[in-house]
Parts: sequence; C-alpha cells; structure tokens
Amino acid sequence: MAEDLTDFIRQRIRSDLADGLDGVVTRFPPEPNGYLHIGHAKSICLNFGVAEEFGGKTYLRFDDTNPLKESDEFVDAIVRDVEWLGFRWEGPTFASDYFDELYRFAEQLIERDKAYVCDLSAERIRATRGTLTEPGTESPWRGRSAAENLHLFRRMKAGEFADGACVLRAKIDMASPNLNMRDPVLYRIRHATHHRTGDAWCIYPMYDFTHCICDALEGISHSLCTLEFEDHRPLYDWVLDNIAVNYHPPQIEFSRLGLEYTVMSKRLFATLVDGGHVGGWDDPRMSTLAGLRRRGVRPAAVREFCRRIGVTKSENRVELEMLDFCLRKDLQTAPRAMAVLDPLRVVLVNYEGGGEVLAAPWHPQHLERGGRELTFSSTLYIEREDFKETPPRKYRRLTPNGMVRLRYGYIIVCEEVVKNANGDIEELRCRYVPESKSGSDSSNLKPKGVIHWVDAATAVAAEVRLLERLFDSANPTPATFRSALNTNSLRTVQAQVEPAAVASAEPHFQFERTGYFVKDERDHSAAQPVFNRTVSLRDSYNPKAGP
Repeated sequence: MAEDLTDFIRQRIRSDLADGLDGVVTRFPPEPNGYLHIGHAKSICLNFGVAEEFGGKTYLRFDDTNPLKESDEFVDAIVRDVEWLGFRWEGPTFASDYFDELYRFAEQLIERDKAYVCDLSAERIRATRGTLTEPGTESPWRGRSAAENLHLFRRMKAGEFADGACVLRAKIDMASPNLNMRDPVLYRIRHATHHRTGDAWCIYPMYDFTHCICDALEGISHSLCTLEFEDHRPLYDWVLDNIAVNYHPPQIEFSRLGLEYTVMSKRLFATLVDGGHVGGWDDPRMSTLAGLRRRGVRPAAVREFCRRIGVTKSENRVELEMLDFCLRKDLQTAPRAMAVLDPLRVVLVNYEGGGEVLAAPWHPQHLERGGRELTFSSTLYIEREDFKETPPRKYRRLTPNGMVRLRYGYIIVCEEVVKNANGDIEELRCRYVPESKSGSDSSNLKPKGVIHWVDAATAVAAEVRLLERLFDSANPTPATFRSALNTNSLRTVQAQVEPAAVASAEPHFQFERTGYFVKDERDHSAAQPVFNRTVSLRDSYNPKAGP
C-alpha cells in the first residue's frame, strides 16, 4: 500500500531515506489520563503505519509527568486499545523512565544560565506573559545566578517547598512574538504519589521539556504531532539545542481529526463520565476506542476510516456518515439473523401441528459458511411497523386482507385485526399458504413485500440498545457540549431474537432489515442477552463525494 500513499509526511520520509537516513523510528506518546478516542486512532495509524511501511519501528511511550491525573487504569486501557487496532510496539516506555536524565538536563540548562528558579505564582506568570501585541515582563528573579538557581532547584527536588511556591523556567525571550518562548515553565512542584515512581519525586517536568528529550533519547526519526504543537516547535528545538544531546529529531505537524457530532478531548470525556451523563469511558455512545469497540466497531473499520480521511495540514470536520460507511463496509460479511424489536403477535389460524424447521443461510452471499435452523409454528412475532391498517401509498408490507412473504418461510394473508379495550392492535389473525414455502413455492402468488419474523415458541427475549448520536449539535464545543447532549441517545427495547443468534459464539450480526448489532461485551450472557446497535442499514453517504 505504501506506493499508493503520497501524503506530505510519507514524501518527507522517502526524501530523508534517500538522503541517507538510517531507518524510520516513530512514537505514539499518549498521556495516561483517560481513554483513547477516535482522534487518537488517526495518530496511531499514522505513526505505526509509516513505520511498518518503511520497515521501521514505533515506540508506545506514556507521557506520565502529571501524577495528579494519571493512573495504571488508563495505561492498561491505552495498551488494550493500541493492541486492538492491530499494532505492535517497542516498549512500552514511560517519560518516568527518564526522570533522572531529564533532571540532569535541567541542571545543565541552569549551569549554562539558560534556566532559572522563579518564585512568581502561576497567576502572576500568566499575567506577565504579555499578549500577541505586547511583550511580556521579565520575572524579578530572572537575574539569579546559576549557582543560586542550582541550589534552589536542588531544594525543590528535596521537597523543601510547597506546591506552587516556585518553578523552573527557561530563560529565552520575554519579547518573543511566540508566546511559548516567553520563559516557559520547565518544572513544577507536585507533592503527589506517582503511579510508577511513588513518592520518589516531588518535582515533575512539563510536556514541552519532556517529549523532545525523550524523542532524542529514543532516536525518533520523525516526531509527528498534530497542528496545535506547531507553535511549540521552536521550544522543542530550543531545548535540544541547549542541552548535551547528540541527536535532534525533526518535528512534523499534521491536522488533527475533527468529527461531527462528537468531541475530541479526554478532558471533556472525563466530564461526561464523572457527571454521570454516560455509563463510563466504554459507554457505546462515546467515541472512545473502548466505546466504539463495545458498540461493535471492528478495528479494520477504524483503520479504513483513518486511511480514507488521509493526512493533511488542513483542519476540517469529517462527516459522521463517513465513519458509518466504513462500519457498514466492514460488517457486510457479518452473519444474518432475525430479530423483532417491536413485537406484534401473529396467530396462523389454519396452521396445524407442533411446528416445523426451516433452513436459512448464515449469509446469502457466503453459502460456504453454512446455515442455521428456524422453527416455525402457529404463533409468530413480526415488527409492529410491518403492519398498517391504513397503509400509505406504495406500502409493501402487511395490510388487512393483504399478503406478505415471511423471510425463508411462507406467504401469510391477514384476515382479522384484534384490538384491546384502548383500541390498540394486540394481535393479527392470519392464514398461511401451505404451498408457498420458500424454495418450493407452487402457489403462484406474488406478494409485494418480504418481512422478517421470529417463532414465538422459541424466540429468545433480549434487551436491545438502540444507540444514537451522543450530541444533537454537529459541532459541540467545550462551552456548549453539555447543552448539546442528545437526551434520546440511548433507547432500550425488549426484543425477540431467533435462538441461533443467541447461541452462536459470533458476536456480530446483521439483524435483517434492521441494522448491524453486537452482543454487549460487558452485559451480554446466554441467559440475559444484550445487543447494541452498531449502525443502521440506511446509508446515504457517497464515498466518492467524501473527503
């Protein structure tokens, strides 16, 4: 596939290899402060994909420099998600693996008069940073000697100061047009237990100081970042230019994924989880990878989606229908089954005997996969919407005195509509046509429609979760995402499902005429089946017109 992929990053790699680069090494460096989402999948597929294409390797590196927000739970979830997508990595490594080296490099900057200990509070540092049109104001402690700064920094490391009492800042240029270069903070004090190093450290490096050094130490050939880090690149370069490191990786930026009807922020996802708006990080309405997996999305569909959206420098929002298109394309080979989500009882008044067994393939285009047995008896369930007393124009399902074919079964004719005291339809009494059996029909009848059904005698009651978009707005923002929540994003129905689907070890099914569904990986059991809708069968997306 490499020869078909000609984005600017792959062009750069080819050029570097032609100029003598000795191998491709990339990294995926998530912070373990939440679960990965579909936006991370783009970066994962890019970093691991280019390394595979060019015979290189990828480090899975955890940026664990903030003990207040990180945990082993999130580390384990990230490992599980990357593995689920089908990728293998070097390591994993952790920023905390390099805490000793990072500290020594910080002392180097101090000794070279490139960093100083500042006693300003975080609020005062922000206030003196300046604006895009006005320079910042130098800290009153910017002129401390290297010896004094080194002494204070070592006292910070020894735990002699409280959180926020002081920080280590780079000494660059408070008048720089790039605000990131106005003496950024390199280290802050955090008296908190780290998930890996425990209480060994009480000072922790900032991301901008950490990740460029980790890239250099791991020999990363191409540091691929999303566009919000473009303005941070001068600081990336400044740090590496001012410490004794032998290698300086290039940072290359690409556009992050914007997807309609969702957010791309672990912080906002955490707000949804902590606020009880969803059932957890793996809620199948969430666009976390864990949520997508529980919804029934398979890794091949995610990789295909990332391939289709491509790699560019231009920010854009991708239609959700494009993701749905990839899901349907991937699930085309899922076995078929019949499930009635809103059951209406049908009694066949002329059916005699204890029932019979009908044959149906698991997939009509893949007969080599075998088939399943459907029982048929005098009482069935059909979808309530498949019957209309007063049908609209061109209605092709069951009507009073009308006929319809049951999928893999017989033609039935509706003879009587039974209603309850409230006037609601309670039951249909129909006549079946014995000589109309599918595969051996000699009735010469030509019904206009075919509907699905299940046998009431053997159907299994199941909870079916009909999942919709989590947000009503196509572009929810940090300011509006709570009010944009779709209050009808989860609807649960009690359905009737053919028993073969429940008994099968296969998790994914196309419920005929309804959509693609999956057995819930957490809640489903043979005794209490639970299915989540992955995606409907309706597909109006035109991939040729897509991004």
